[in-house]
Amino acid sequence: MIAHTDIAAHGWVGRLPARLRPYALLARLDRPIGVWLLFLPGLWSLLLARAAPGRTLRLVLLFALGAVVMRAAGCVVNDMWDRDLDRRVTRTRGRPLASGALSLAEAAGFLALLLAVGLAVLLALGRLAEALGVFSLLLVALYPLAKRVTWWPQIVLGLTFGWGAPMGYAAAAGRLDGAAAALYAATILWILGYDTIYAHQDREDDALVGVKSTALLFGARTRPFLAACYAGTLALLVAAGAAAGLSALYFLALLLPAGLLTRQILGLDIGDPARCLALFKANREVGLAVAAAILLGRL
Repeated sequence: MIAHTDIAAHGWVGRLPARLRPYALLARLDRPIGVWLLFLPGLWSLLLARAAPGRTLRLVLLFALGAVVMRAAGCVVNDMWDRDLDRRVTRTRGRPLASGALSLAEAAGFLALLLAVGLAVLLALGRLAEALGVFSLLLVALYPLAKRVTWWPQIVLGLTFGWGAPMGYAAAAGRLDGAAAALYAATILWILGYDTIYAHQDREDDALVGVKSTALLFGARTRPFLAACYAGTLALLVAAGAAAGLSALYFLALLLPAGLLTRQILGLDIGDPARCLALFKANREVGLAVAAAILLGRL
């Protein structure tokens, strides 16, 4: 497999003062796709929950800020856990903790700052969403451990990255119901699929260092597994829309994300890390297409 890294230390991050640059890389600010993928399930649920337009806009802005800081916090926790493993994996050995650009104490101080901002956002969301947000910290802490003990760490990531779905619904509607449950289940399967694609970038290195993943578990059988994940995602999105009383426009508009997901299945090449990364990043467009479908279903 060709040596591959997704660290982007150029662009606007490369123009930051040298002292700040490692923190930006630790927070993955060079790769905003993770912020998008954390934010989108929350956006879906905020649009699905029928809050007043002004309240919905306020919550969307809060969830966008929360996605930035909590994705960064999750990356810090992950890299603190994985700093020794990261030194042994081609794609990750340049990360700030693995490379020694930041110390563990510096990362811990940065994490405290991020969590303080996240807490301020959380306290603006209402009691039920606050309780859900506190519980999510357990999921954030457990994910780096999951890949050491199970072949299915992508499910733990799905539970974590998809947590914005019940949180957003709770913040907007003040309750959880069948529509919220179906939407959350849809996000878990979606994330299980796209993170399996992502994990194929590290498949060979992970096998050498003893890290587990669904990419290693399924290997050459990934395409049918991915098809099952994405078919389940679409079925659950249909169920969520039906439970929320969306119009026929929603179900028609789901054809676009269905087509985008099908293109990922057909275009998968597990031996090409750059291709896997490109397909993974294409899920931003999938998520935006689902959000647009929900908006149309509200017409």
